Amino acid sequence: MILLIDHYDSFTYNIYQYIEELGHSVEVRRPEEFELSQVRSMNITGIVLSPGPGKPEDYQKSIQLVNELHKQIPILGICLGHQIIGATFGANVKLSSVIMHGKKSLILHKGNGLFAYLSQPLQVMRYHSLVIDEQTLPPYFKRRATSMDDGELMAIEHQTFPLFGIQFHPESIGTNEGKQILKQFLNKTREVNDNETSSKIG
Repeated sequence: MILLIDHYDSFTYNIYQYIEELGHSVEVRRPEEFELSQVRSMNITGIVLSPGPGKPEDYQKSIQLVNELHKQIPILGICLGHQIIGATFGANVKLSSVIMHGKKSLILHKGNGLFAYLSQPLQVMRYHSLVIDEQTLPPYFKRRATSMDDGELMAIEHQTFPLFGIQFHPESIGTNEGKQILKQFLNKTREVNDNETSSKIG
């Protein structure tokens, strides 16, 4: 089951619908509606942090969730969720050079991880005025995608743990192959859980 943390965003249902269409059950919780002890006992295979208004520091429960569980459970952060991941590990979140509310961008990506087999460049839809300051991102995060129009960081991946962040909205009709990006993340959750099962059997 996928735990979808809803940061009070109108796009959350679209993400929910995509995940269900891709064959996974979904539990939606707002930050004040869960305790870490509950999450640990819920048989969660992956966590998705939704977009939302405000700044990462407005969502301390989500920061705590990432900090405590990123080594055990695959996590994907979308827009605000991406910024929450950066902030959890000490990166600064700053005003973007251009406010991008409902604007399309072309991004250049590495062609692997969540972006394996996707178009290059890839058109994505952006709704944000904040970004992770790339200069403050810890070295154990890989830079996976950058916007061609303003050079902002569009995707990150932890080099050791299954922890991913994307600044754009994969659930938007304005993002090409957005559903495929979510599918790649869900495939990662299967890989991690299959490996854990194999290690327990072995």
